[in-house]
Amino acid sequence: MRLPRSSHHFFALEVPIFDSEVRLIMISSLRRATVAAAIVASVLVLVAGCASQSPSQTNPTPSATPSATPSSATSLTYSNARYGFTFTLPLSWTGYAIVNTTWQGWSSKSGKVVETGPLLSIRHPLWTAANKRQDIPILIYTLAQWSALGKEVFNMGAAPIPPSELGRNAKYVFALPARYNYAFPTGYQEVDQILQGKPLHAI
Repeated sequence: MRLPRSSHHFFALEVPIFDSEVRLIMISSLRRATVAAAIVASVLVLVAGCASQSPSQTNPTPSATPSATPSSATSLTYSNARYGFTFTLPLSWTGYAIVNTTWQGWSSKSGKVVETGPLLSIRHPLWTAANKRQDIPILIYTLAQWSALGKEVFNMGAAPIPPSELGRNAKYVFALPARYNYAFPTGYQEVDQILQGKPLHAI
């Protein structure tokens, strides 16, 4: 004769069912949490990607300013710190040379040399001994010499025309010799055009 199932045995059979449901609920919750975490991670990746594509506005790096080049310039400048002047030249004179010689002034009475001073010539880069070109000559006088020349205490040669002033500063007067281009060498017209632009600036 079989005994009826006890209530204790009944609960023993129900416990696994309850445990399975709990497991199902836990698995379902875990899956939802995993999916939610995956969604959050995806959103964060997308946000980070967009942020990396956007330029930073916090500390923008200034772009370097290109320096000027000879091709972008319209002229070049010769500077003489010793006597205090600058001289503007066209770009075609790039590579020019400076030739230093001495001018002489003769006494109007005795005909002897009584004054001397620097004669600075700017020479074109294409000048050669076989193919000479017109220089740009600059006579340099002290203020006292220029005053004496104006009073005809001495003269600069046989030419009746005195040198023409190009400019002056507190110590010196800069002048162009009379008839400097009397032989009409190659380039004399270009030099004349340069001088018409008043290229000498005393400093």
